[in-house]
Amino acid sequence: MNPKIKALKAAFPHTIPILMGFLFLGLAYGFYMNSKGFSFWWPLLMSATIFAGSMEFVTVSLLCGAFNPVYAFLLALMVNARHLFYGISMLERFKGTGRKKWYLIFGMCDESFSILCSTKPPKGVDKGWFMVFVTLLNQCYWVAGATLGGILGSFIPFNTQGIDFVMTALFAAIFIDQWKSQKNHLPALVGLAVPAVCLIVFGPDQFILPSMALILTVLSLLKKPLNKEAVL
Repeated sequence: MNPKIKALKAAFPHTIPILMGFLFLGLAYGFYMNSKGFSFWWPLLMSATIFAGSMEFVTVSLLCGAFNPVYAFLLALMVNARHLFYGISMLERFKGTGRKKWYLIFGMCDESFSILCSTKPPKGVDKGWFMVFVTLLNQCYWVAGATLGGILGSFIPFNTQGIDFVMTALFAAIFIDQWKSQKNHLPALVGLAVPAVCLIVFGPDQFILPSMALILTVLSLLKKPLNKEAVL
């Protein structure tokens, strides 16, 4: 069997839960963009090029507001700062993937990260292609959902109040899934405790970047103990 086909068949079952979630979230995003006056081309192109669900929701307000590139840059940095940690975590896994690594870096999202961290490719399946197809399938689900929502939004009346909360709900579901799948809950507890402290110290408008920096510092200090425990 062709190695790519074999890797695709191995990757697809792991992405089925993401398929259901991304179709729903993508539809919500497409409806949301349509309600702001954008045609379906906008969610299609943004989901394909940005591919960062929470940032895409935020981008809608940026497009509707005053032109401020500095604010947009800082906001994108804060919203997507967690990808710094994803990248550090995936350095070892992406080794030896050659040019596939560039797409894996671009296509990394919360859901792909969750699958790639907790799943190893079956025996005889190329690791690089397995990771590529997990990432590509997830992106295709998101693009399809967003585009379909943008199209249907023109024909189906839809109340969009509270629709941007769907990303928060998704993050909560991912956290619970990771908690159940991992024996060591220390990283998760650090991820809960540090933002709580920073929220008190810096306030709701300024706590995200300090939280990310402090989490990175704490997890870097705990890297060796965590790795030893993972090996055991």
